[in-house]
Amino acid sequence: MTDWRPDAAERMTRLGDVAIACIILAITLPLMVLMGLAIRLESSGPVLDRETTIGSGGRQFQMLKFRTTAQGPQQRAAPWARYPTRVGQFLEQTRIEHLPQLINVLRGEMRLTDSYLFD
Repeated sequence: MTDWRPDAAERMTRLGDVAIACIILAITLPLMVLMGLAIRLESSGPVLDRETTIGSGGRQFQMLKFRTTAQGPQQRAAPWARYPTRVGQFLEQTRIEHLPQLINVLRGEMRLTDSYLFD
């Protein structure tokens, strides 16, 4: 009879997460490059937003996603208000904005099931 160890199950889950994330990244990489260019052409500012999040074990990490809001003086005037761009609206409607979270999965900062891709 084999010895069931929880860490073995965790390693298998991690291996599955990495394999699936690699496959999805390979398939969507051209789309992600196009979206990055579209964001850059539409407005100034970074392509990716980073949000501090608490992961497993209480560790903090920077969760990545495509930027969907405008950068500029209007945002500084009202920080609680959102000014989505046209590309940003498309990214939100199609959930493509969450594809960079696959990088967080590869880094081991979050699990694939924790990603907003599959909500």
